Amino acid sequence: MNATISADKEMTLEDVVLRHGAIELQNPLSRKEFIALAEHYPDWQMEREKNGIVTVMSPVKRGSGKREFNLAGLFYLWLHRTGLGEFYSPSTGFDLPNGATKSPDVAWISPERLAAAPEEDEDAAFVQIVPDFVVEIRSQTDRLKKFQAKMTDSWIANGVRLAWLIDPFEEKAWIYRQGQAEPEVVEGFTGNKLGGEDVLKGFELDLETMQRK
Repeated sequence: MNATISADKEMTLEDVVLRHGAIELQNPLSRKEFIALAEHYPDWQMEREKNGIVTVMSPVKRGSGKREFNLAGLFYLWLHRTGLGEFYSPSTGFDLPNGATKSPDVAWISPERLAAAPEEDEDAAFVQIVPDFVVEIRSQTDRLKKFQAKMTDSWIANGVRLAWLIDPFEEKAWIYRQGQAEPEVVEGFTGNKLGGEDVLKGFELDLETMQRK
């Protein structure tokens, strides 16, 4: 369930927590205004669309938090083994070429993209590099169609090479690839895996680890 509130209304953390689902600010914010809002409320997870509309996400529930943590652990093990690139947490903001600022559940940037990017103060701004790889895990309050639009319009359209959308509630996963018109759909988690392909070489995710218990 989404709710709408005015951008000039004083918001408290309780306003977010007590609502089920995301809160969408009614008035568009400029990038400067969005940065000021994020600095004022550093504990909030927010995204900004290219048209300036800002969404404040609600905290995830127990099951979603557990799955996000387990997934992050698997990627950490791969990173520890290979030493390749950098991973980022769900609270990291990425400034995309289309003007949006988005935060995936998992993001990875390759050594090649890191080397090609200009050096910047890591604490001064959102990440200016488009990730090579992202993962989004649907929570119970997330609207699937909006998530699917985010995968194509925000991630793939801006240069992400490989992206996964994982839905533990329907036990489906969508694999988005750069240059591929439609995502590949994996139905059922039992016995199925997702591979890092030529992006995260050697990485495999056993989808059974994403099942609801």
